[in-house]
Amino acid sequence: MAAQSSAAATTNIMLAIYEKKTTSLDLYRPLRNYISMVYSEREAQNIEDDLQTLKEYRSDVERQSDPSPTSRRDLLQNYFKALCLVETRFPISPDKDHINTVTFIWYDAFKQKQKASQQNIHLEKAAVLFNLGAVYSQIGLSFDRATVEGRRQAIHAFIGAAGAFAYLRDNAATKASMGSSTTVDVSVECAGMLERLMLAQAQECVFENTIAKGNTPGVCAKIARQVGLYYEEALAALNVAPLKDHFDKPWISHVQLKAALFYAEACYRYSLELHEKEEIAEEIARLSSGISALTEAKKNLKGAAAQLLDAISKLEANINRNLERAVKENDRVYLMRVPSPTSLSPLPAFSMVKPMSMNEVLDASKEKMFASLVPDSSAKALSRYTEMVDDIIRTQAEKLQQASELTRVRLKEMDLPDSIIALEGNFTLPTDLKEDVEAVQISGGPAGLEAELQQLRDLRRVNQELLVQTEELLQKEATEDAQFRNQFGTRWTRPQSSTLTKNLQDRLNRFAANLKQAADSDGRIERSVRDHSTLMSILDRRPIESALPTLARPIMSLDANEDAIVGSLKQSLRQLEILGAQRAGLEDMLKEMKRKDDILPKLMTSTGSYEDLFRKEIAKYDQICEDIAQNIEAQEQVLLQIQAQNEEFSVVFNLEDYKASREKCYKQIQAAIAKYREIKENINEGLKFYVTLQDAITNVKQQCSDFVMTRSIQCREMIEDVQRHMAGLSFQDRKSTGSYNYPAVNQAHQTPRSSPPPAVDPQNVPHPRPQMPYYQPPEQPTMPGYAHPPATYSAPHQPPSYHIPPAPGMPYPPPQVQQQPPTSQEYGQPAYPGWRGPYYNAHGQQPGSLPRPPYTVPNPYPPPHQSGYYKQ
Repeated sequence: MAAQSSAAATTNIMLAIYEKKTTSLDLYRPLRNYISMVYSEREAQNIEDDLQTLKEYRSDVERQSDPSPTSRRDLLQNYFKALCLVETRFPISPDKDHINTVTFIWYDAFKQKQKASQQNIHLEKAAVLFNLGAVYSQIGLSFDRATVEGRRQAIHAFIGAAGAFAYLRDNAATKASMGSSTTVDVSVECAGMLERLMLAQAQECVFENTIAKGNTPGVCAKIARQVGLYYEEALAALNVAPLKDHFDKPWISHVQLKAALFYAEACYRYSLELHEKEEIAEEIARLSSGISALTEAKKNLKGAAAQLLDAISKLEANINRNLERAVKENDRVYLMRVPSPTSLSPLPAFSMVKPMSMNEVLDASKEKMFASLVPDSSAKALSRYTEMVDDIIRTQAEKLQQASELTRVRLKEMDLPDSIIALEGNFTLPTDLKEDVEAVQISGGPAGLEAELQQLRDLRRVNQELLVQTEELLQKEATEDAQFRNQFGTRWTRPQSSTLTKNLQDRLNRFAANLKQAADSDGRIERSVRDHSTLMSILDRRPIESALPTLARPIMSLDANEDAIVGSLKQSLRQLEILGAQRAGLEDMLKEMKRKDDILPKLMTSTGSYEDLFRKEIAKYDQICEDIAQNIEAQEQVLLQIQAQNEEFSVVFNLEDYKASREKCYKQIQAAIAKYREIKENINEGLKFYVTLQDAITNVKQQCSDFVMTRSIQCREMIEDVQRHMAGLSFQDRKSTGSYNYPAVNQAHQTPRSSPPPAVDPQNVPHPRPQMPYYQPPEQPTMPGYAHPPATYSAPHQPPSYHIPPAPGMPYPPPQVQQQPPTSQEYGQPAYPGWRGPYYNAHGQQPGSLPRPPYTVPNPYPPPHQSGYYKQ
């Protein structure tokens, strides 16, 4: 039974739909077995709750146990969304590899003896949608339409029913009708007819509200006419196959009478407006047309509701009364020719309702049921869609970045906004140049060079003083030796000091030559500072921008439009800045859209073509792509406008001359920085040279001190020996050889010595720390720059450095190649016969006991051998 019974129709004068019936069906067991077989038993256990929920939905649909229409509506909506999830995960069909033990059976709602049975889920979904529309219609019929609120709720329910039937027609009817067994009630034609019927009843409720509000006859006529049109469309579908013989006669009579009633109602309401306009002839024709429609409809009164017949009778009486009055007025006053009803234009109509969109109501993409089951087809489709989205994002992001880069380049070519900033007195340097200037100023700037030059002078003085002190040590020892030699004559048999200190003197001479050459280099540096002080003085300006030229307004103005030119250029630049900010926002929107764009749930619930879904989903990016295109086009227009304005600005403010003077100032600053860095580097090289030389001289000084101390010990022992000889002591060995043997400390003096005493080499003097030479620096390659003082004064194969003329432009002497002493050298051997190391070790001065020179400078720079040439 599809239509409301005669009693129900009589009560409400509207139609409601009964639900389709079905047979009981177990979905739980077949679906669980499929999950266990295809996925795993563990997966089947994980979704046990979802299977139980699906089972309960189906059982409740079968029983129709809940008498509340709204609860029934919610149940059908939830079950339909669950079916959408089932369809994408469980293949139900007669195929042997599919779930082939499930058969859906549904009976026709209007001919209950007819039924359809199919092994696919399409019939199940179509039946649920049909029942959803039926429940909505029952809800609409349940409201009291005698009140405004009742009519409003009824309107909402009827458009919900229309939406459900429209969704059935567009999404499920065709698939359900393709099965081997089907029913008419879920066909495309029946779903379309029911949609128009529900819209007609919703529009009828609107008409009742319009009459209750007292709207004008013209408005009432338009709304009434649309009610009639909806009924006429439904009647047309009922009068053709496959619906022609499928519905009971009362159904068709009801729809036909409603179509005639509301056509006549529209004619009546429209005639009232014509009467006010005194268009009597058309009024008579419209009223006559309405009477004709009612007269034709009364021929099909069989099965019509009494209230509907009463409404027709009342309307007919009103029309006849007005028609009689209009005819009399026309005959007596207006005497107009009455047109034929067939020649009249169609009555105006206005629809106030449309089917409720069920896309969101029935959207299953947000449901969590069976979420862990993702077929391979859905995963592959998601990957393809993601690639499509990534391509859009990448293309649009590149357009935005290119637009921003184009703006930057074009503005730089026009020297904007720097020229505007310069006009306002806010000068600025290019970023890299400003950073260089700040680095120079942080390091002390040109004004700090004098303090560093003073460091060079102090270090040179310290080295000179150390050199003098070292030479005085050797000179004093040589003087004492000469005195004893004069005093004792031939008895003073030890070697002369000059023969032992030749290597030391050679090194001291080379150090003196290096110091002289370094002093010359210091002088050249000081002259360079003086010569370029004017150039480098610009680096001491704080802020450095105060050294830049100014962009001033013209001294004379012909039309005094400078402010207008500047103002328009500034305004255009602000527009460009706004467009840039919009681009940044658009790029963020693109990223956010991509982040939120998760269509996997929709893929899992989609039953149609993936390509159709892709086109629909990708379409949401169309608007932002259009916004990006508009932004780039607007930017191009603004840039053209700025270019024209900047040309005028350049002419008025003589911008070319300003640019030339500014570039000249930039070059001056760059030249000053280069010269400062060159001088700074040379000073640093000098400081490293003097520190290294100071260490070398200190080392040689220590060697000289050791040599002097050893010679002093020899001197005392030789004096004692000579004095004993002169007192008459006789030693047979000494008489026979004519030389002296001196016993070592703690040894007997009778030990014979037949060989003459060897020369005392300072290099062989035992160091206070045995097993370690007092100066053995690592070998270093010879490099131009500041000289490294030689390591050992007796190293073989080392040419004297002072014979090598310095290369042109070299400020300090070339470094001396430092070599390790020969491996055969025996440190610690006796300085002369009879002398032993322990005596020296007992009385010698330990290295490092001498104080450091009075002026030392730490060496924060790389070793001198790694530095380059001094630059003039």
